[in-house]
Amino acid sequence: MDLELRGHAIVVTGATSGIGAAVAARLADEGARLLLVARDEQRLRAALGTLPGGPHATLAQDVTAPDAGRRIVAAHLDRVGRLDGAVLCAGASRRAGVAELTEEDWRTQWELNVLAAHRFLLDAADPLAAADGGGRVVLVSSSSGKRPSPSNMAYGVGKSAQLALSRAWAEHLAPRGVRVNAVAPGPIDSEMWLAPGGLADQAAEAAGIDRDEALARARARVPLGRFGRPEEIADAIALLVSPRAGFATGAAWSVDGGSVPSFL
Repeated sequence: MDLELRGHAIVVTGATSGIGAAVAARLADEGARLLLVARDEQRLRAALGTLPGGPHATLAQDVTAPDAGRRIVAAHLDRVGRLDGAVLCAGASRRAGVAELTEEDWRTQWELNVLAAHRFLLDAADPLAAADGGGRVVLVSSSSGKRPSPSNMAYGVGKSAQLALSRAWAEHLAPRGVRVNAVAPGPIDSEMWLAPGGLADQAAEAAGIDRDEALARARARVPLGRFGRPEEIADAIALLVSPRAGFATGAAWSVDGGSVPSFL
């Protein structure tokens, strides 16, 4: 299926690893022109060198900075051109019991999942509304947002709030022709889980088991019996951020291998 993205100008945050990197690759394959946003300039340059097509651009930016939305939109319009869409992938997670969570953990999740996205949408609303056919935004949430867990409460609650934010902005921008949707991935074979010190190691330490057993248990809890691949999430996102999903807005698509027993 041609997603009709050739020449479209799209922002991707969290673009150097995991789902964000897979989204960038998928959109570039479709002929989109991208602004890649992440904190590490060296990793951005490396990611840029792997992408086909273009011209693409990069911006080293912490998305939680109060002026990040303005900076990202300005850089995109200056370096790439018009703003047709955005995929907000930046995120982080730390497994911790309820009593172990600090106020800083809670603030971090609120900043990443709610305020960063809200600030971007405030600054991007006008350029998105001016896009031919209307702009599109996809917020990358989590299955944890649909079913928060006490083992990772700050993250799950933050992702729940992000889903609510996405729905509220969808209603706000729909009269201007801008579509806002969210995806809720389950556990993914990515750095968040698999990197040293990541969620697999954290789960192993919490349960007093080795890393392989922790991963086996986590994968067994997914009805499909495995973790997802970043590319599988990127495919769903690419459809949502394309003109081909022109009647979808305010949705929260589960792409979680059946992890959350809900049809919402």
